Amino acid sequence: ARRGITTPSTSSVIENAPSPFRIVRKPIVSPSNSREPMAAIGFAKPASAKSTKATNNNDPKAAVKAAEEATKRTLVSAVRDLQQYMSGPKSDTMLLLLATALVTPLCKQAGISPILGFLAAGMMMGPNALGVIGDMHNVEMMGELGIVFFLFEMGIELSIERLKSMRRDVFGLGLSQFLGTAAAVAAVGKLAFNLPANALVVLGGGLALSSSAFVLQLLKDKEQLSTRFGKASFGILLLQDLAVVPLLVVTPILAGGGAGLGAALGSALVKAALALSAIAFTGHFVLDPLFNTVAKAKTQEAFLGVTLLTVLGMSFMTEGLGLSNTLGAFLAGVLLSETKYRYQIEADIAPFRGILLGLFFLTVGFEIDVGLIMSQLPLVSAVVFGILAVKTAVAALASLAFGLSLSTSMQTALIVSQAGEFAFVAFGLAKSFGILSPRQTKFLLTCVSLTMALTPFLASAGGKIASKLEEGKSDENMVDVVRDAEDREVIESDDFVVVVGYGTVGKVVTDLLQRKFIQYECVEVNPERAALARSKGLPVFYGDVARPEIAEAFNIGKAKAVIVTIADKAEATRMVIALRRKYPGIKIFARAADADHAQRLQKTLDVVAMVPIIPEDNVLLTLPFGGAVLKSLGAQPEEVN
Repeated sequence: ARRGITTPSTSSVIENAPSPFRIVRKPIVSPSNSREPMAAIGFAKPASAKSTKATNNNDPKAAVKAAEEATKRTLVSAVRDLQQYMSGPKSDTMLLLLATALVTPLCKQAGISPILGFLAAGMMMGPNALGVIGDMHNVEMMGELGIVFFLFEMGIELSIERLKSMRRDVFGLGLSQFLGTAAAVAAVGKLAFNLPANALVVLGGGLALSSSAFVLQLLKDKEQLSTRFGKASFGILLLQDLAVVPLLVVTPILAGGGAGLGAALGSALVKAALALSAIAFTGHFVLDPLFNTVAKAKTQEAFLGVTLLTVLGMSFMTEGLGLSNTLGAFLAGVLLSETKYRYQIEADIAPFRGILLGLFFLTVGFEIDVGLIMSQLPLVSAVVFGILAVKTAVAALASLAFGLSLSTSMQTALIVSQAGEFAFVAFGLAKSFGILSPRQTKFLLTCVSLTMALTPFLASAGGKIASKLEEGKSDENMVDVVRDAEDREVIESDDFVVVVGYGTVGKVVTDLLQRKFIQYECVEVNPERAALARSKGLPVFYGDVARPEIAEAFNIGKAKAVIVTIADKAEATRMVIALRRKYPGIKIFARAADADHAQRLQKTLDVVAMVPIIPEDNVLLTLPFGGAVLKSLGAQPEEVN
């Protein structure tokens, strides 16, 4: 072009080329001058004409909108990725921990039992409602461990001697309740539903079992485990734990028509003897040296590790030999109760027990099917209240037959009237062998869960009924109760204490005696106060022990000691003089009003007298008094201190 020569342009040559060789040439934009440099070099799709025009015009609104859309897409993608990552066991764990953290404080603020809160949370989270829990099996397994730790804790609060003293409640009252309830439930099942014989055996045995987790938790929360009805309830539950063994052994045999029943029961007895022997050997020769060795290391982690090993090892061993896992944990606790490490073990195990037991109550809520309840409300209501009525009637009659008072019998019967957690195992096993259909099993488990949910209300009703029955009882009636009912076995022994007065000092002294499982009878001259204590299942009676006939009715001559806790100076002196005149050799502790009163009691009546130095309503007042009582009754000095 500089030389002035005109030649056809390349574009014109290309345009005039034959069509097969024609190339359409598009302008190339230099990357340095492009507003979309990445698109120009091939790293992104070219923008549309509209967006290119908007960008070229530098439209700020369009740029902001594009940024908002990009941010929104990023957030949605991040949330989706997080949801996918947390799905499954991670989300299940977080939801369960959230429930266990919030249920108890919220229920306490509302003034209701935390058990009801866990049941409601489980019902909402379970498969019959929101279905937010994916892996039900693992949750149920952890819940079962909660019962294991709870029974271990109950066992560690008992001694072997105390367990022997409960044999009447376990093998007498407990066996009567189980057999009577099983027979009554089977009879109702035959008459009302015409079930076959194998289903009646499973149904009667499964519904005769009560819930150890619910009952013992309520007794522990209300500090009623040491009361008479608390001991009776505990004895019934222990027998039921033993009764699980033959029930689970018999169920598969019933599916085959009953062949080989004798051999199977014999095998079960051999396994039970083997398990109990192994536990006794381990406790005597292994546990104490093992804990001594670990304790010398003075590391909390090692001590906690050996505690968990003991609980789970005993539990798995008994379960593997055909017994219930809770029985092994309970017996392990009883063995460790004889060691000096029991208090440290209790403190270490408590957090695990609390969380895992809460998970168990959640799993019970999982089984409550609101849709099934609403669709068959009349039938569900009839079955639930029928179970409660039959079990209450049988347990009350059995309690009366074994010498419990009417008020204590009603409390005991109502608190064990629900079906228990082992019904889930028994009915599930029956379903797998074809004894119960899936529909029948689901219906029964829903009814069982509802009876368990009603337990706090039944326990409260039992306390109110007992209060009404105890109101208005006269002095003579109270003496008749001692002569004819459950406290007779206490006063006929020579291993009990008599406490006179149930005021501020008397309450704490009796509480100390309960905690050490020392048997006692308390006599109170205030009828309302005595009736209130009796309604709670405590061995407190209305009477005046200064009267010879009342003192004889309580068999004070055989008591290890008499503890007079009356605040009034003249009344306390009158009681002590009457007791010393009738029983010159008995050991008497007395609360003195002042130093002169204490000196008079000690010198003239040979009484251990103590003077309070702080106000009446302060609990510290009772500490030296209670300590002196426990020392005289043989308690270890370190425990008293």
